[in-house]
Amino acid sequence: MADRRLGFLGRADDMTEAPTPMATSNLTDRNEIADAAQVSRARFLEANLSSIPDYVYAFDRQRRFAYANPAMLALFGLSAPQMLGRTFEDLDYPLDLADLMNGHIDRIFAEGVTIEDEVFFRSPTGHAAYFAYLWGPVRGEDGTIDLVVGVSRDTSERRAMEEALRKSEARLRAATDLVGIGIYAWDPVTGALDWDERLRAMWGLPIDAPVDMEVYEAGIHPDDLPLVRQAIAACIDPAGSGLYNLEYRVIGRDGVLRHIATAGRTTFAQGRAIGFVGAAIEVTTQRRAEAAIRASEAQFRSFAANTSNLIWIGDPAAGTITYRSAAFERIWGIAIEEGANELSQWIKDVHPDDRAHVEHALATVAAGDVAQFEYRLIRPSDGSIRWLRDTSFPILDDSGSVAQIGGIVEDLTQEDVHHVYIVSGRAAEARKLANVIRGLGYRARTFENAAALIDIASVLAPGCVVLDLRIHKDEVLTVPRELKARSITLPILALDRAGADVDTAVAAMKAGALDYVIVKDDASLAASLAGAIAECQGSVRPTTRDENAGARIARLTPREREVLIGLVDGGTNKVIGQKLGISPRTVELHRAQVMNRLNAASLTELLQIALAAGVAPSADENWAKRKST
Repeated sequence: MADRRLGFLGRADDMTEAPTPMATSNLTDRNEIADAAQVSRARFLEANLSSIPDYVYAFDRQRRFAYANPAMLALFGLSAPQMLGRTFEDLDYPLDLADLMNGHIDRIFAEGVTIEDEVFFRSPTGHAAYFAYLWGPVRGEDGTIDLVVGVSRDTSERRAMEEALRKSEARLRAATDLVGIGIYAWDPVTGALDWDERLRAMWGLPIDAPVDMEVYEAGIHPDDLPLVRQAIAACIDPAGSGLYNLEYRVIGRDGVLRHIATAGRTTFAQGRAIGFVGAAIEVTTQRRAEAAIRASEAQFRSFAANTSNLIWIGDPAAGTITYRSAAFERIWGIAIEEGANELSQWIKDVHPDDRAHVEHALATVAAGDVAQFEYRLIRPSDGSIRWLRDTSFPILDDSGSVAQIGGIVEDLTQEDVHHVYIVSGRAAEARKLANVIRGLGYRARTFENAAALIDIASVLAPGCVVLDLRIHKDEVLTVPRELKARSITLPILALDRAGADVDTAVAAMKAGALDYVIVKDDASLAASLAGAIAECQGSVRPTTRDENAGARIARLTPREREVLIGLVDGGTNKVIGQKLGISPRTVELHRAQVMNRLNAASLTELLQIALAAGVAPSADENWAKRKST
């Protein structure tokens, strides 16, 4: 079968002369030897073609199969006699595919070209795949084309691998695009670099800019370059892991400073680095955000360490206190680490009469509201009592839920500190007065106008007010009248220039000033103020609880005070609403706000605070009539 199928691969020479008997004998011997060699060669080729998985075949000029190796025969499920001598049409090829194949055969016979292509084919045995094929001419000794020979290979596995590779590359591109990763390669032997567009952008380069090690190092911040070189040397050391992980700064060709985080791996062969692949990402935004957070935290720590008020943070779910500022040690009289971290233990430092009120306020804050409340602390260090005011607030997470609660605690306990509050319309004069008064041993605070003092007068510590009448005297003289109207007791000292008219002095005294001091010049300022302020401070008396209540009521809005008066008179929400011309629901909202502002846990406590502040029931007989309607 081998010599029959592969006869086209070797041909005997045509003899044109009649041989002599001797020549005939010799020629016969030579022909037999040649035929034997050809048969041997054919068998050798057949053995080789039978052992390969590719499909080998040949066609004659009638487009018939002239040869098919075992793999080709198995593909069609035919024997050699069944397949050889048959055309594509005989083998039931699809018409369009048969036309394509026949066209290739005709062209190769006509032009002697080589044709390479790939088609999808389903064989009679049911094997469906893509086949890549290469066809070419087989020429005789005279140069004419005797046959067309071809070889085909099943490319399904290769195509599957290529498709998997395309999908993998697509996923990689999508991932790198999503997170902004730049991919690069480096040849440690030649120093050649291969960067993608994103990495070039990190160096401030155009997308087509050439890159090499000089360009790479030129972009790295000078302070970071030694560290980068050290990391590169370590990653290409065969004794190391070959891993590269680093963050450094880049000053791009566009002048922009960027933070770059990068990682990669070195490939080694025969004990030396031969390749490197890495990825880089810009982290400038993250580093700036971290720096801003660190700066903010530093500012908070500085503020917390130096403020006289206690700042605290707690976890309402766990019932713990997670942070206290330095003022805790001054107010509680013990070290921060000695303070109770469990709220259930901390509450034991609160006066028993105030614990329910404090627990209610903290529960309100944990529910998402802001609360201001006062309570008495029994100091663990010495058992003394201190009055504290706590403004607590919820700390929300990104979803708007209460994650933590915090508070600012002010120590209201009367200390042996003498405060002087200066109201002057000129900043330079206010600073000069403050320096003189501090030199006399007082704690001075300046206000640029009367309104600035009046707005916070209710929460100021007891002290003396100095009014500078030398500038804007009419506006400054509103201070004593407003303080009196708000039931705020702060003794007042009026300061005026030499030559001031008597009417000003009279107006100051009528307004409520305890003394009227004439300042002749800067040299006599300290002497003039010393005695007057000392006498003024002598009239300062500690703030009582009644005055605390009055100060809190003074901070209510006009509508809130009207609702409070209605409650003191015994009015219901409906009755108060009728008197004020608002709905009962609106009265209810104002009532809740009043109770919150006055730190009252119940209506009874609210009325006690109001009565202690001097809010008496109204004598209006119409209230009783309305209550009965």
